[in-house]
Amino acid sequence: MTQKNIGANQATEESGSYNRDTRYITTRITKDGRDGYPVEPGRYRLAVARACPWANRAVIVRRLLGLESVISLALAGPTHDERSWTFDLDPGGVDPVLGIERLGEAYYARDPDFDLGITVPAIVDIPTGKVVINDFAQMTLDFSTEWSDYHRDGAPDLIPDDRRDEILEFADSFYDDVNDGVYKAGFATSQTSYERAYRNLFQRLDLLSDHLERQRYLVGDTITEADIRLFTTLVRFDSVYHNHFRCNRSKLTEMDVLWSYSRDLFQTPGFGDTIDFQQIKDHYYLVHTSINPTGIVPYGPDLSNWLTPHHREQLPGTPFGEGTSPPPPPPDERVPSLSAGVRVRR
Repeated sequence: MTQKNIGANQATEESGSYNRDTRYITTRITKDGRDGYPVEPGRYRLAVARACPWANRAVIVRRLLGLESVISLALAGPTHDERSWTFDLDPGGVDPVLGIERLGEAYYARDPDFDLGITVPAIVDIPTGKVVINDFAQMTLDFSTEWSDYHRDGAPDLIPDDRRDEILEFADSFYDDVNDGVYKAGFATSQTSYERAYRNLFQRLDLLSDHLERQRYLVGDTITEADIRLFTTLVRFDSVYHNHFRCNRSKLTEMDVLWSYSRDLFQTPGFGDTIDFQQIKDHYYLVHTSINPTGIVPYGPDLSNWLTPHHREQLPGTPFGEGTSPPPPPPDERVPSLSAGVRVRR
């Protein structure tokens, strides 16, 4: 997303390299309210788009921890223009709680002169209609820690204190090369920059594959924040990044360990039931007109293989440790089920 007010990123003219603008709104919602926003059930609304991998992280963590009834969800559509994400999935194109057509309205309510990226995920303070935070990395950590009084019974510990540093260091190790690396390849405007991003991406994926060949999850014997951060990139790989972003050395389905690992997570409640593949494809292929000027959205790939046996249960570990699986998502947050047949574009 290269538009000024949407993508919070840019490609430099000098080198052709893609550089993500990480100047996020970092105001936090905390138990003690030290930034002016205390933890308070029902006060905040999480604005996301199913298409976005960064927003997908927040949706998964919110779901695993059982915060659905505490922090409501505003769902933007998969496409947008240069002005803002829009709530075109809602009746009348207006979010029913915030009463706005575009997420940008909540950003400008906070700062009329706001000139950074209007990004998802963002948490909006419902009483004032103002964005509180759009720092996606901090957001999910705070869901695990600051909102702990409202976790469901049996909620997993996604970032245990005794392994916090290890989890975050591991997640940081693949952020540049994988999470952001696919964008560096896709939005590069020089051959040299593209090839550098391409090489770094697959070198890192190979290292992750070697690591996961020996253990079921990235850190320890249960799902952690690190697994969530890797999953949201891997689940989009064959549908978007392999073709659209030219990350085409191998498909995910051709990387045996990562493919099994991804299917294991996809089939775990709280992961695959947050994924809408059609919205993912619609976003990337329709919004990125500089890469795909025809606006043609690929019909494939076949998605039924996401439900095939992964055999990862043979490795030590269980998804939630001493915790339990989340219940089914609320009816108004459900996505099309692959078991009911692969959806085609409307």
